[in-house]
Formats: sequence, structure tokens, C-alpha cells
Amino acid sequence: MALIKSYKGLSPKWGKDCYFSENATIVGDVKMGDNCSIWFNAVVRGDVAPITIGNCSNVQDGSCVHVTHETGPTHIGNYVTIGHNVTVHACTIHDHALIGMGATLLDGCEIGEGAIVAAGALVLQNTKIGAGEIWGGVPAKYIKSTRPGQTDNAEHYVAYAKIFMEENPACRFTMEEG
Repeated sequence: MALIKSYKGLSPKWGKDCYFSENATIVGDVKMGDNCSIWFNAVVRGDVAPITIGNCSNVQDGSCVHVTHETGPTHIGNYVTIGHNVTVHACTIHDHALIGMGATLLDGCEIGEGAIVAAGALVLQNTKIGAGEIWGGVPAKYIKSTRPGQTDNAEHYVAYAKIFMEENPACRFTMEEG
């Protein structure tokens, strides 16, 4: 079962039908909506500021979502996909955004609705990525606009999570348990 820990009296909370893999770690002031999934070896650590995650969002294998003391909560919208081995630190990701594998998002950056951060990109502190934009590189720069439907990956992870929950009922979490 996932490692779910309180910190300084704050405990993670979530909506219905969330999937947390057996070795996912969720700590402190974390609030998630419905149909979220936290995958293998992912860490969501709201110890020194809050983390909010909207409905139907996923944090994939090996990713770390964290915050900064006194200055930085992390806000993740609805239908957001955070790919494998991503670092999300004290920033805002709006609805339907897709964060590619191995990307790093630093404090204060903002990822617009339906935007894509390419795999391996480094989004520097306080960078603002507009809605529907694709950014990539080190440091990340604007590449082009997204195509319609290009960021519709989150729905796939809702479906994958349902299959995993059917086969591993101990990994299904609902608000009654949280």
C-alpha cells in the first residue's frame, strides 16, 4: 500500500477513485480531486507548503512534486499529465497541460492551460508558459503552438488506473478512507 504520512498535523486528502501505487509516497498538506493517480516511486511531498491536484491528473513513475518553504505552494490543475521522472517544484500547472518525461519545473514558473513542456526541458524560475504553447530545451524556450487534442493524455491514465485498481484493490483510495 502507498506510504501516506501526516506532517505537523496535516494529512493528505483525496477524492474518489484515486489510484496510488504500492510504493508511491504522499506526505503532508496534499489535496487531490477525483480519479487522480500517483504511480510507482512517485513522491508528492507537501511538508512546508500545500500541494493541490485537480481531478483526473496523474503523477507518473519516479516523479517528485514538492514545494518551497514560505514562498511556494504547488498547484496542479485538472487533466494534467506529469510524465516519468519529472521534478515539479513550487509552481503552477494549469488544466490539460502535459509535462514530458524528465522535465524540471522550478519555483514560481507557470504552465498555461493545454501547454506542453517537452521531455528533458528545464523551465527556469518564474517562467510563464502561455496556454497552448510547447516549450523545450535547456533552458526551455517557446517552440510552437499545440495542435487540437495534443494534450489529451490524462484520460488514458484514468483508464489505466481503473485497470490497476481492479487488479489491486488495496491501491484504490476514496474520500471515505482519506
